[in-house]
Amino acid sequence: MGQSSTAKKGSARDAASKVAQQRLSVLELARELGNVAEACRQRGMDRTSFYEWKRRFQTQGFDGLKDLPPIHKSHPQTTPPEVVEKIRDLALAHPAYGCNRHEAMLALEGIRVSSITIQKLLNDHGLGTKIDRWLALEAKNAEKAIEITPEQAAFLEKLNPCFRERHVESAAPGELLSADTFFVGSLKGVGRVYLHAVVDTYGSYAFGFLHVSKQPEAAVAVLHNDVLPFYRNLDLPVKAVLTDNGREFCGTDRHSYELYLDLNGIEHRRTKVRTPKTTDEIEQPFSSLSCYFLGRRRPRGTERSKRCELRRAA
Repeated sequence: MGQSSTAKKGSARDAASKVAQQRLSVLELARELGNVAEACRQRGMDRTSFYEWKRRFQTQGFDGLKDLPPIHKSHPQTTPPEVVEKIRDLALAHPAYGCNRHEAMLALEGIRVSSITIQKLLNDHGLGTKIDRWLALEAKNAEKAIEITPEQAAFLEKLNPCFRERHVESAAPGELLSADTFFVGSLKGVGRVYLHAVVDTYGSYAFGFLHVSKQPEAAVAVLHNDVLPFYRNLDLPVKAVLTDNGREFCGTDRHSYELYLDLNGIEHRRTKVRTPKTTDEIEQPFSSLSCYFLGRRRPRGTERSKRCELRRAA
């Protein structure tokens, strides 16, 4: 403890020296009281720390009571950045491979990295699991534009249900509407009820009107009361309406539906005979409506395709 007087003469009063001075005061208090436990209780220090600071003070002097400088983040055994990048590229090139397999592949190139280190590096880059690597690979490829041939596009449309269920498309809202009439059911005291539906092929926004008949006037009513006012409020023109060849849509020049479309400057397009794919855009929402509100079972994709094949063969 003879070094305490020399230590007190230190001129440095930075934060580290203040902390060291507080620790030195605990050592001096214990010497004055002759009771280590009481000195630690008064100054709020546990006895294990007291003996550690006492040992460092006896061996290193006042500087031994200061906190040790932080360990530098770099380490001689740190994996080089180029190796880390190589591991990351390898994980994205083979996202289903594990760390042991990655270690073997790196060893073939003369790079010695343990599987544990590889796993740690992948965890640091958010690629620790197989799912993380697949998602990262998907995000990386999503940023690149992929050019495919018409043959490849046709093949994708044939296999992808998202393409298969959307056969009529448009470039803007109101450019092409699809209209059709469906039999809903029979109500007691009312009779047969039909749904006159109109769907925007751009965003699948639908309009519906229930009526007891399939007359042209009911088909015109949904356009006049709901569809055209909706697009006028949004300042969007309705350019064309696609329908089948039903009597509520087609007829002579004096047909109500034909006249109404002509008066509003709307082109009337008709589907080809025995081509049910062109009406799928409106049949899809009606199938969902029947499922949720009318208690009917929605046909699956295979059943729907079989139904289309039967229509073609008929």
